[in-house]
Amino acid sequence: MTDFINTIMPNFEPLKGEFWECFVQTLIMIGVSGTIAWFLGVALGVTLVLTRKTGITPHPLIFTCCDRSIDVIRSVPFIILMVLLIPLSRLIVGTGSGLAGSFVALVFGTVPFFARQIEQVLSDLDPGLVEAAQAMGFSPREIVFSVYLKESIPAITRVTMITFVSFVGITAIAGAIGAGGLGDFAIRYGYQMGYRDMIWLTVAVILIMISIFQFFGNLLIKKTTH
Repeated sequence: MTDFINTIMPNFEPLKGEFWECFVQTLIMIGVSGTIAWFLGVALGVTLVLTRKTGITPHPLIFTCCDRSIDVIRSVPFIILMVLLIPLSRLIVGTGSGLAGSFVALVFGTVPFFARQIEQVLSDLDPGLVEAAQAMGFSPREIVFSVYLKESIPAITRVTMITFVSFVGITAIAGAIGAGGLGDFAIRYGYQMGYRDMIWLTVAVILIMISIFQFFGNLLIKKTTH
């Protein structure tokens, strides 16, 4: 088996230690930034639905601020956004570079995209369910958790899977400017040093990660669809 691996990936053996270190860095980026971005994205998406003109708690000022902020941040290319957020990153995590320095930019780069999808998912929910909950005296908090989020679990899972693919992509971009991870590994060894086998290895690992996530996402969709 070792001989086979050395045949198809001759550069893996001397670089395997660094490869696994970069792999772990990518998992950390996904685990930390991805989790924070998921919760913030859901919260922002819910806020947009609740505070719009036809929402159950309309608030034009809050809606306009959130809506415009999302549009502005989404319009900035991620690699430029990372540079712009370096001062904020230093303020929050103490550094604007490296693995920790990527967390803030990854969150800002993901939340607007995910929040828009959550807003669309919740907007597509049958209005009759919300009206029925209001008629039964549910509070806005109860409507959010018992109607909007509970009834939208399959759709939220789908958009989470879509966002995950995009998120893995921007972790690779983050690696291009010193955040580490598989993107940094592929650029340094696959592109700059011309080790093509390391590029293919990185692509294969990323595809496996995405496939595993989508597999469990599809299982959750099947179990929660009714």
